[in-house]
Amino acid sequence: MALPLEDYALLGDTHTAALVGRDGSVDWLCLPRFDSDACFAALLGKPRHGRWLLAPAVPVTETRRRYIGDSLVLETEFRTAEGAVQVVDCLPIADRRFDLVRQVRGISGRVPMRTEVLLRFDFGRTEPWIRSLDGRHVAIAGPNTIYLDGPLDKSDGQGTLDSVFEVSAGETVDFQLTWIGPGQPPPPVLDAGTTIDHTTRWWQEWAGRCTYQGPDRDTVMRSLLTLKALTYAPTGGIVAAPTSSLPEQLGGVRNWDYRFCWIRDATFTLLALLDAGYIEEAIAWREWLLRAVAGRPEQMQIMYGVGGERRLTEVEVAWLPGYESSAPVRIGNAAAEQFQLDVYGELMDAMHTARTLGVPPSEDAWRVQREFLDYLESCWREPDEGIWEIRGARQHFTHSKVMAWVAADRAVKGVTMSGLDGPVDRWRALRDQIHEEVCREGYDPDRNTFTQYYGSKSLDAALLLIPAVGFLPPEDPRVHGTVAAIERELCHDGFVQRYTQSADLAHVDGLPPGEGAFLACTFWLADAHILTGNTERGREIFDRLAGIANDVGLLAEEYDVTAGRMVGNFPQALSHLQLVDTAYNLTQAAAPARQRAHHGVAQ
Repeated sequence: MALPLEDYALLGDTHTAALVGRDGSVDWLCLPRFDSDACFAALLGKPRHGRWLLAPAVPVTETRRRYIGDSLVLETEFRTAEGAVQVVDCLPIADRRFDLVRQVRGISGRVPMRTEVLLRFDFGRTEPWIRSLDGRHVAIAGPNTIYLDGPLDKSDGQGTLDSVFEVSAGETVDFQLTWIGPGQPPPPVLDAGTTIDHTTRWWQEWAGRCTYQGPDRDTVMRSLLTLKALTYAPTGGIVAAPTSSLPEQLGGVRNWDYRFCWIRDATFTLLALLDAGYIEEAIAWREWLLRAVAGRPEQMQIMYGVGGERRLTEVEVAWLPGYESSAPVRIGNAAAEQFQLDVYGELMDAMHTARTLGVPPSEDAWRVQREFLDYLESCWREPDEGIWEIRGARQHFTHSKVMAWVAADRAVKGVTMSGLDGPVDRWRALRDQIHEEVCREGYDPDRNTFTQYYGSKSLDAALLLIPAVGFLPPEDPRVHGTVAAIERELCHDGFVQRYTQSADLAHVDGLPPGEGAFLACTFWLADAHILTGNTERGREIFDRLAGIANDVGLLAEEYDVTAGRMVGNFPQALSHLQLVDTAYNLTQAAAPARQRAHHGVAQ
């Protein structure tokens, strides 16, 4: 049975990621990319679906763990009656190599240790053939070949290796897992100590470029490191999470594959990276966006693969029972085929943000933006699936229309602020037309709040972004009314639900009700309070959110208030993006929310 999400730590090498539990078990690893098939999938099933356990073979009395400074190198210390040991884990930073290095270090006494490697390719389905070659173990199945080095014994002739050994104070025992593709030569064995030191320095040097110096620096830095770990280095794309099908409700069916890149996260990503001083990463992200959306505007998707792939076919993996029996397990994501109007606004806002914050302008980027505006003029009145990717009937979602307004507004700003060429009068007219309709159709004057979709009574936390994108100024009574309504009706024990959920609204969602509170939405509530002048309330919300991060600073997608634990895919890029942005909003006058809101000042 998988551990609570709070008990997992992230290992990353900017190509893929692994989750290692407090018990010393690597329960999730996809090689060689974030979106590759998993060779360890116990996270979504049982140990027999693939894991690598490395821990004391005697009862553990205390476990402590930490990342080494500002890095993704993890130290887990196990204390036993026989003594103490430390397991150091890392995914080394290396070109065209895909390794997992684990080193056991004796601290005191003499501790019996146990390791068990159950390799299962294809998300736990395929047991590889394991053979010995020149003193090394080689696991082979289909296109996958993995070399395993260290004191391991083949125990069953199939995909399992294990051993028991002892470690005394001052001793080290090294292990290495390396994936290679078909036809590649055997990989050399790395020196574990040197590799760990090199990987630690690489992360610390990257962290040293951060310009944030506010009171929450350690928290912000951990979120930035997480975002870097979720970046696919060859293209600059950032995955929403390194995991698939971790449920939004324990035992529920809202289980999605998040190992892809969402256009919607573009502006938040750029603001977080640029404000922290990571210009190169911001440029790489912008270039990934441009490559991914190339083609006819009507073909733009809401998400793409890390290399810009468009076909993300969704299938159910029947042989995996799911995290805490939350089925089905899904690989791929059918939402990639949805029409979501808001992504045009997100793309336009991201490109505008990049220009205004110092990313060198691109003629290709502006040409793409103009084509999108031409298309938007013909489609903005259409219903869509909305920001939350509903699987019911399309609706005229208020947030989607607001973001269509953002697209037109940022096009106008491209001409008036950046001196770019375009039919600015026509775009102004489009902007005004959308604004008037949203204020008429998406606002409930009796309750003084904007609503989830035209004519509805339900609320949507995405409406908290209305002042942040500059659609209305923060002091507007309709903004205050919307914030108050959301805090009153969607907020539970300090955490915000995405939208009104009840059985009679299933026709909108297309799924049975029930999910955790959405952490990004709760950060949006903090930002809304900060923008409307209630910084104290914003700080209170921020501190509460930062306080639910686990002991190594990681946040999931959602939080189950009743169970008091994180749910959803983990760690979640959007949660960490919003943490960074809100920290800046609390400490700096030229903060992300104010930067973005200012973009909406009419010109």
